[in-house]
Amino acid sequence: MPTQIKFGTDGWRAIIADDYTVENVRRVAEATGRWLLTQNKKQVVVGHDCRFAGELFAETTTRVLGALGLNVLLARDYVSTPMVSLGTVKTNSDLGVIITASHNPPSYNGFKLKSHFGGPSLPDDIAAVEALIPDVCTLELPSLQDMEAAGQLTYIDLEQLYFDHVQAHFDMTLINNSGIKVAFDAMYGAGQRIMRRLLTNLIPVRCEYNPSFMGQAPEPIHRNLAPLVEAILDNPDVQLGIANDGDADRIGLYDAEANFVDSHHILLLLLMYQHKYKGMSGHVVYTFSVTDKMTQMANKYGLTSEVTKIGFKYIAEIMSQRDVLVGGEESGGLAVKGHVPERDGVWIGLMILEFMAKTGKSLKELVQEVYDEVGSFWSDRDDLHLAESKKQEIIANCKNNVYTAFGPYTVRSTASVDGYKFIFSDDEWVMLRPSGTEPVLRVYAQAPNPQAVRAILDATRAAIL
Repeated sequence: MPTQIKFGTDGWRAIIADDYTVENVRRVAEATGRWLLTQNKKQVVVGHDCRFAGELFAETTTRVLGALGLNVLLARDYVSTPMVSLGTVKTNSDLGVIITASHNPPSYNGFKLKSHFGGPSLPDDIAAVEALIPDVCTLELPSLQDMEAAGQLTYIDLEQLYFDHVQAHFDMTLINNSGIKVAFDAMYGAGQRIMRRLLTNLIPVRCEYNPSFMGQAPEPIHRNLAPLVEAILDNPDVQLGIANDGDADRIGLYDAEANFVDSHHILLLLLMYQHKYKGMSGHVVYTFSVTDKMTQMANKYGLTSEVTKIGFKYIAEIMSQRDVLVGGEESGGLAVKGHVPERDGVWIGLMILEFMAKTGKSLKELVQEVYDEVGSFWSDRDDLHLAESKKQEIIANCKNNVYTAFGPYTVRSTASVDGYKFIFSDDEWVMLRPSGTEPVLRVYAQAPNPQAVRAILDATRAAIL
């Protein structure tokens, strides 16, 4: 029986040499190409990040698309996901394909689709591609040389295109002359080269090509970033720490004292910078697991806001239709007005750096300014690796309103946009949701301080296991 291939929250991901094989990539690429033909589309940008065999899978995808008569713009070397998205827009292509598993463990690879507008493909389009996946790909594939000779294949420098785009939108002279030293952790991912090109005052951390990621999932959350913390503490003149995930579309930040600044805080910083300092307006969009302080700040600024399901594709869809000022998700994928509707860890890092350079304020001072606007808070997340039966039992309990308290925390109200949020007070809640890309149950919490968040997470774990 052929492997059933399903697209999750953000693309198809699977373990290399298990379900993620050349044959299965051919099947997905064929479905992608056949869907494009039904839309009378012709041109695709294809790239890969730093994961194992990325070049092989990108070339396989290219050859399948060529067999269907489509034209391909292929990146020669590793690139970030945002580079593919931007390249799709800049070349007026109909679709982008990036071979990546983003922040998943190193044993995974994946296949992401990018829309012509420069963000994740819309859910209906992804479903249409998924429905066309054949049991086996029987196409006779041309060589890359034959495609190039026939005018179907052009090699493209997506990194240079991205570099030029940054230079046109940021005052890099101001940033590089600001005296702000940055420690940057690429986590062995695709952001390693572009950040070293853009920033002159940089301490690189894990900025080498290493498809094994040294055995660690390249997700920029605090527990995975000990090398970056060490670099900040070892270099007293570092004022900002930036981390990106494997395909450089997510971000984590540290201040000069090596305090982690998570996505909730970064989103609020971006909203404050864009509106309060730059005088920009627009809609505010964020996923269900993000702090509700976003709505509080949006209301304070007289801006509309909206909560979506988990997955940046829902934000991207809104960004493609409305004037969105800031959009983002808890897991580090953030987007802003003035760029493609795509999460971009490099772009967001540059925005925060620019915010500091223009105001002369430290990241800690800017975070305090956020607290002055909406009150202090903290958020964190536990990932529970559970048997599927236990995970489904917990979700059924949520659905059937079994949980009325978690230890000493009494549930005041609930919400279920995507997953299940249990609200204890105005500033305290916990949320349960099964991951769409990994075999885990995610448990999110918010409270006024880290200690209170940890207490909620521990009480929740005890109550559900």
